[in-house]
Amino acid sequence: MYTIKGKTGDWELVIGLETHVEVHSQSKLFSGASADYNPAVKANTQVSFVDAAMPGMLPVLNRECVNQAVRFGLAINAEISRRSIFARKQYFYPDLPQGYQISQLPGVPPVVGRGYLEIIGDDGNPKKILIERAHLEQDAAKNKHDMSPTKSFVDLNRSGVALLEIVTFLDTKNSGHNSYITSPDEAEKYLRGVQEIVRALGVSNANMEEGSMRADVNVSVRPAGEKEFRNRTETKNMVSFKFIKNAIEFEAKRQIEIYESGGAVSQDTMRYDQNSGKTSVARSKEDALDYRYFPDPDLLPLVITDDEIEKIRAHLPELPAARRARYTSEFGLSEYDAARLTESADISKWFDVAMDGKKERAKLLANWIISELSAHPAHWSVTNTNHEHEPRQITPGDLRELVDMILAGDISGKIAKDIFIKMLDGETGTPREIAQRHNLKQNNDAGAIAAAVDSVLAANTAQVAEYKSGKLGMLGFFVGAVMKQTGGTANPKAVNEILKEKLK
Repeated sequence: MYTIKGKTGDWELVIGLETHVEVHSQSKLFSGASADYNPAVKANTQVSFVDAAMPGMLPVLNRECVNQAVRFGLAINAEISRRSIFARKQYFYPDLPQGYQISQLPGVPPVVGRGYLEIIGDDGNPKKILIERAHLEQDAAKNKHDMSPTKSFVDLNRSGVALLEIVTFLDTKNSGHNSYITSPDEAEKYLRGVQEIVRALGVSNANMEEGSMRADVNVSVRPAGEKEFRNRTETKNMVSFKFIKNAIEFEAKRQIEIYESGGAVSQDTMRYDQNSGKTSVARSKEDALDYRYFPDPDLLPLVITDDEIEKIRAHLPELPAARRARYTSEFGLSEYDAARLTESADISKWFDVAMDGKKERAKLLANWIISELSAHPAHWSVTNTNHEHEPRQITPGDLRELVDMILAGDISGKIAKDIFIKMLDGETGTPREIAQRHNLKQNNDAGAIAAAVDSVLAANTAQVAEYKSGKLGMLGFFVGAVMKQTGGTANPKAVNEILKEKLK
């Protein structure tokens, strides 16, 4: 169990996360205006009369946003509400033209009810983080304070874009530690889990750096072993895994110092300073009752049928956790390789197409994707797999052929990289065609390789003596020298075998 040492003993953390992800849809949650919010788009050009709160304008629910919420709910094994309602959350701020936000009423079933997301806990074992609810609501507009020394401005382009708010569950009747987040590392694992699920489903791009995924972080502390939960603080709108972890660590220590000095922690909303890494009180935290929720009279109850749910379930893609398990069990990949290959749905799809079911390709193909292909994102994609694009696109078939040539002993890894570079530089043709065009093939002639080995050993007698004295690491020096002498064409396996035989 993760604890923090204080002056009076060990303290444990209780962490709750309210994660907002921007829902991918063509139009906004309650209007036909474009939901393609982009800071580069001219201010106030993607705004309908509904978004601007013009009198008499009625909201119309975007059912695709509902379907996206249901997809997420099914992915976290959650209850899907057959009937839910939208409510008006009352507060007044310049970025909220209506004077209220259309959300879903606390205490009333939202679109997505109780579910869970599994992570690997601090103890190395699987841990289910309970999720209380995931509900749909409108995003606010964006305030701009840096355009004038005396005025502030509001950009309504983001106003009304659909958000899915995902709230972790804290079971106050359960004093165990297997249902909620108890450390900064677990918080990051949970958030990354949410991110990879919504990306795999196409629910959201969830780019924290762009603000399409952000989290409100609730933190409280209590002496290790204490059953009661204490007051929490909330740090809002965090958009970096690193800053979230830093904020949790600082806030926990701040609260511990208050308790150990005889004080009490008040339920406040905090701000986080990225430069100092410190939290500070922004305002006394509002209670939900202050928002004066009431059902929105302009929107009918949301009804979702069993048939609708089952149609969505039938089209769910393979989720990242299941894909990782498949990669390790079927292909024998390491947990690290499987994790890297499932960082995005695009990489996973690309790998699966390139694999084409042949297990022998798995490790080498994974290495090439992780170390070489990923370094050149402009040269590959899932959709653009032909050679009519600039720069040239490396296709799954290209990399598959390159890997097969290595496995067959036709080329070495060094030659493969030369071919790969030529493809990146725009040379046309398949890897095999490029190899033939430039006479790039592996030298498997044992006699020629033995002659090169003899030449290298004769020129490096001092190093030979070191090897024979016990410095076996010198073998790498000899391999490199032989490869250099043969222009990188010699079969590395044959080079190693011949060297070891001659160095006996």
